[in-house]
Amino acid sequence: FNARDTIRQLEYAGVTYVQGMAAFADSGGSSSLFVTATDNSISTVTASKVLIATGSKPFRPGGIPFDGKRIFDSDTINTLSYLPKSVAITGSGIIAIEFAKIFKNLGSDVTLIIRDNIPRNALMKIGLDKDIAATLVADLVRSGIKIERGAQVKKFNVPRGNDKAPISIELEARGGGERPSGESTSLKCDIYLAAVGRKPNTANLNLQAAGIKADQYGGIEVDSDLKSTATGGNVYAAGDVLGRPFLASTGMAQGFAAVKSMFAEKSEEGDEEEDAVCDADDKVCNSGDLSMTGDQFDPKSLASNPFAFPIGVWSLPEASYYGLSVQQCKEMGIDAGEGVALYAECLRGLVFSPNGLLKLVFDKSNGRIMGVHICGDDACELIHYGMELVKAKRTIDDVLGNLYSAVTFHEMYRIAAMAAVDEAGARKRRAAAGRAVTARNRGIKE
Repeated sequence: FNARDTIRQLEYAGVTYVQGMAAFADSGGSSSLFVTATDNSISTVTASKVLIATGSKPFRPGGIPFDGKRIFDSDTINTLSYLPKSVAITGSGIIAIEFAKIFKNLGSDVTLIIRDNIPRNALMKIGLDKDIAATLVADLVRSGIKIERGAQVKKFNVPRGNDKAPISIELEARGGGERPSGESTSLKCDIYLAAVGRKPNTANLNLQAAGIKADQYGGIEVDSDLKSTATGGNVYAAGDVLGRPFLASTGMAQGFAAVKSMFAEKSEEGDEEEDAVCDADDKVCNSGDLSMTGDQFDPKSLASNPFAFPIGVWSLPEASYYGLSVQQCKEMGIDAGEGVALYAECLRGLVFSPNGLLKLVFDKSNGRIMGVHICGDDACELIHYGMELVKAKRTIDDVLGNLYSAVTFHEMYRIAAMAAVDEAGARKRRAAAGRAVTARNRGIKE
């Protein structure tokens, strides 16, 4: 549906649409491409400007017999036409967790195979706060998902000619060798999913013929204008072809910035806008982040700049964050504190979604909010208010001075701010909320 809608939008905009596999011509420099249609006919397209936005595809580790029927990657799994009774998933990132919760909520037995011995560590490596990561892992366990820690798949046995017979998977310790005594060495499942990351979809574009450099993973190298190293200086790139973070939101922003750079008019001398300048004593500079697409946009910052974009995990519960964690603040020399609000501390959370938390990370020297981390219902929506607090350099006192509507999740922002200035009282309130949730859950079970 999305693809057809995109084609309609192109038609409405008067854009000529040609469907096929494109690649730069061996002898045509960076302005000529061959397009192979589905009927194998070949046509030539020439252009003064070229934008590469071919997206990404799942990374497929060697030794896995992908067949699109019982052994899937994170794209081919979408072709599954039935609900399996049991699913084994390799991966510890966002995509693996999202699919694990999807299948579990649909009624499948799910086993998550993780190389790290401590599951939350794997999530912290991709930027999640330690408490948010721990909350997600606790939810996985609470929902009945089995986690094989410090493990990897050694061998697959996929029955041929009998789709109803289970797949047998042999497990070994991370890096090879036997697993510790008492740990599973094999498991059976109806289907297997490898959700271990993505890679730029650039292998068949014949980039070298156009003089376009790419990294070892296929990510196209670009400058701050999103211009590649093409010999003609006319090829730009945007989205997943640049590598991480592989997000639709950043891809859209990059595409906008790339087109703006491609067709930018030269300004008269003295007309250029002055670059945003950070305060001299500001340890964290937001200049050049994703909100400044166009002239001040630096795509190279996307993978490492915590102020470039919000991150969301679309599982149940959701998780999202923006800005710095306490650990990141420490590494930057910032003496940071945190204020935590449990979902159970606000009425809406207690009634509808008691298992979750919202955390404000702040600079102790001035109260400035440095990061917001959320796990629970609507986390991916709530984070945008938190993003504005960080970007506007709001403080804990600013949040305490605001009025939030009753029976909303946004009340947790004020509760977290109160916890930041009254740690002892906050611990008592969280303990009371925890007891209330436990009593409620006990009553439901009885």
